[in-house]
Amino acid sequence: MMKVYIQIVLGSLLVAIGINAFFVPQHFLDGGMIGIGLISHYWLDFQPGLTMVILSIPLYVLAFFFDRSLFYKSIHGLWLSSLLIDMLKPLSESIQMIPLIAALMGGAFVGVGIGLMLMAEAAAGGTDLLAQIIGKSTGWNVGIIIFIIDTAVLLGGFVLIGAYSFFHSLLAISTVGFFTALLTHNKNRKRFSFR
Repeated sequence: MMKVYIQIVLGSLLVAIGINAFFVPQHFLDGGMIGIGLISHYWLDFQPGLTMVILSIPLYVLAFFFDRSLFYKSIHGLWLSSLLIDMLKPLSESIQMIPLIAALMGGAFVGVGIGLMLMAEAAAGGTDLLAQIIGKSTGWNVGIIIFIIDTAVLLGGFVLIGAYSFFHSLLAISTVGFFTALLTHNKNRKRFSFR
């Protein structure tokens, strides 16, 4: 159990650093609930972490009935990552870099963070949880499912961030998807080899 909690804490911290140090200063979006939280932050100046918690509630209710173990592990990931995203907001004012590097670095931080949480069967937001439910039901790679959801959210935020940030955000979520898929690939292969 200790390993699971360490993965959730480290994953949440990496996600929060990736969002605040690399995405927010460049006005990039992520996908899923994090992306929706960032859209609410850029457009309405809401706290992205709090937005993630509120909008994830229906998906956590679904998880409660679908897979209680997943629900209990994921609720910790949601609360901790949301809290850290809002607490580490000062990072967004202290780090500046060229957009290409920010997209790659931020994508790596967020992707590894989400991958660590998924390896612990936790999630940082409701759409990650939904991806895990779909992955468990179908055997599809969770990282790829998250990439599809992330792309849909990114397309929805295109008008708000404009073409320049959109293309860098697309690179960022591709990097997120790469690292998430990389970390969750072996887990899925091991799980299905026993059938």
